[in-house]
Amino acid sequence: MGAVLARIRSAVRPTRVRALLRRARDVRQTRTWQVTAVLVATLAGGWIGLSLGGHVLTPIGPADVNLSVSPSLRGETVLNVAPLGKLSFETHATPLRFEATIAEIRLAAAQELFENPEAINRLGASIGSDLKKGVTALAVQTVLFAIGGAAVVALLVFRDWRRTLFSGLTALATLLGAAGLSYATFNPGAIAEPRYTGLLAGAPQVVGSAEDVINHFSEYQTQLAGLVGNVSRLYEVTAALPVYDDGGSTIRVLHVSDIHLNPAAWNVIRSLTEQFQVDVIVDSGDLTDRGSTAEDVFADEIAGLEAPYVWVRGSHDSMGTQRAVQSQPNAVVLDDDIEEVAGLRFYGAGDPRFTPDRALGNPTNAEVVRIGSEQARSIVDAEPPVDVAVLHDPLQARGFSGVVPLVLAGHGHNRRSDVEETGTRFFIQGSTGGAGLSNLDRGSDTPTPYEASVLYFDAETKRLQAWDDVTLGGLGLTSAQIERHIEEDPDRPITTATASPAPIPSDSPEPSGSPSGAPSPAASLSPAGSPQ
Repeated sequence: MGAVLARIRSAVRPTRVRALLRRARDVRQTRTWQVTAVLVATLAGGWIGLSLGGHVLTPIGPADVNLSVSPSLRGETVLNVAPLGKLSFETHATPLRFEATIAEIRLAAAQELFENPEAINRLGASIGSDLKKGVTALAVQTVLFAIGGAAVVALLVFRDWRRTLFSGLTALATLLGAAGLSYATFNPGAIAEPRYTGLLAGAPQVVGSAEDVINHFSEYQTQLAGLVGNVSRLYEVTAALPVYDDGGSTIRVLHVSDIHLNPAAWNVIRSLTEQFQVDVIVDSGDLTDRGSTAEDVFADEIAGLEAPYVWVRGSHDSMGTQRAVQSQPNAVVLDDDIEEVAGLRFYGAGDPRFTPDRALGNPTNAEVVRIGSEQARSIVDAEPPVDVAVLHDPLQARGFSGVVPLVLAGHGHNRRSDVEETGTRFFIQGSTGGAGLSNLDRGSDTPTPYEASVLYFDAETKRLQAWDDVTLGGLGLTSAQIERHIEEDPDRPITTATASPAPIPSDSPEPSGSPSGAPSPAASLSPAGSPQ
């Protein structure tokens, strides 16, 4: 009996108890470390898998859209509208970011819309189905890649199948929990309160509420399809134009103006440059709306054009805009400069006014005319002589009458062309951007058309021989038209003006009116029953 009691006392000695407690604590610490290590491996592997497979390219209507999901500090849904910027919506509470980016417009699908206006009605019904398929594919691919990434990392770190299985199941549970929480916290009302970044930061002020814009477009959906169809076939009608034999020695100049931040204008310019084999593009200003830093990225599209881009600052362009254009490899910025481009000698100067900031104390109309006259006098004795002067405001261009054969300008969003008694032709371009994003404003019953012109110069005399006026119907119209004009006396002498200039308008510098003289026969295209 004494021996038994001795063994019991020995077993319950304090040192032995402490040893058992330490062993239990070590086991718990080891298991905690193991669980923590597996969780870390799961998160790391899941993140890698999500980065690699958390995106799909899916067809939605005539576009290929890149849908993606990624970890984020805030729960948001993002619509990437390149090059304008992004719209972000705080739609859910989980740290996941869902993003949709238009990658490409598919030509075959778009052509169907061009040829069959009824297809745009079917498009509305199919978009929902396309989107559902894309989201389903994204969900399946995201789960597979996230689980696979977590399992691979766990296997490489632990080399244990049980921990690898646990890591994969943990990743699955985490994704399902995040998806469930996103669904439970989804807030449809967030769509009404988007956060704009990039160029879209000014969208609410420019185009009004998103609801108004959507309603505006819905009214025009059938007509818009007709317009797109016309544009796609625009160049087929050139055979009906009056014949102009260029003799193989012609310089082709595309004159554009007043794009006003409309990204659709780049498609028009790019198409005309390719179709008419343009040698040089001349932009007479107002590339932007406010000349802000956020708008500078809009100028990056210039680099993608397959021709030199001659540009002068408009009344809505800032010096920052000028620097942004100047940074493009194919841009030639003229600001009281003479440059030879594609065989023609161009003089150009920026507009002395900056409309968005009237606090700067902009020059009056009379002062603008005086500035232009001084600039014109500075090139009278230029050798070789200037072939084309490029100004934004026709008021500034007045002094060049009798100094150069041709003046290109814009500003008024209304195309016209007149020959002065001095022999100088003033060519005022309309808006190649359809007056810009502000044209979406419902306040205008007559949408501004997209206008540009292709000018043909003799390579030896450097004189204008003919030009094609291209007009695409504005939002809601369905007309597309090309008018060819032949210069009656291309080699006429340029003489000094003898009559007093017309009075300077005091209320507005905007030019008005329409092209003088009867236009030459036009090749036009519009659906039956649509307005011209």
